[in-house]
Amino acid sequence: MEKSATDRLTEVQAEIDKACRIARRRPEDVTLIAISKTHPAAAIAPLLEAGHRVFGENRVQEAQGKWPELREKFPDTKVHLVGQLQSNKADDAVAEFDCIHSLDRPSLVKALGKAFDKAGRQVPCFVQVDIGEEEQKGGCAIADLPSLLEQAREADIPVIGLMCVPPLGIEPAPYFALLAKIADDHGLDGRSMGMSSDYPTAIMLGATHVRVGTALFGERNTSA
Repeated sequence: MEKSATDRLTEVQAEIDKACRIARRRPEDVTLIAISKTHPAAAIAPLLEAGHRVFGENRVQEAQGKWPELREKFPDTKVHLVGQLQSNKADDAVAEFDCIHSLDRPSLVKALGKAFDKAGRQVPCFVQVDIGEEEQKGGCAIADLPSLLEQAREADIPVIGLMCVPPLGIEPAPYFALLAKIADDHGLDGRSMGMSSDYPTAIMLGATHVRVGTALFGERNTSA
């Protein structure tokens, strides 16, 4: 028998609580972002009805297609952008999202700064760090981070932390520890790190936001 959304949510929250106990942290200091990318509104609604209120999407257009209606029913919901953001989509992203996890280059700093001014609102941002030095992934090179953070400050962008996606198939703990150290070095409290396969490890190494999809929604249908 397939688990219900409520059962999955309960299990993930229990794992978060367990990891926090081990790390001597408070569970309320860890934000669970339910990654709802590729999942229709009908699959998201049960988690909303179970009381969960923080979700993550990869694409601006997909979020625009399903979240306005869901937010009407659950207006206190927060939706985070966890995927790459094109500079020409900055205005739409600022209108749609409550947090952006993929600030990673000077051109996006400029685009978001202009979008914030135009919209009259600021959206908290994480700077995505290319923690594994993988050219195919987004993210700011570690060496370029001080400069990008300075540019973000000058553009009045509220950077609340760092985000990373460790290399696939490699033990993630050293990468989480490195991101936590870099965040400390720059006086940033937020650490967006950890996904379905490794979020307990990320929490024990300081994650403040974990991005969990499969453990909450099940495997995505990639044949569709």
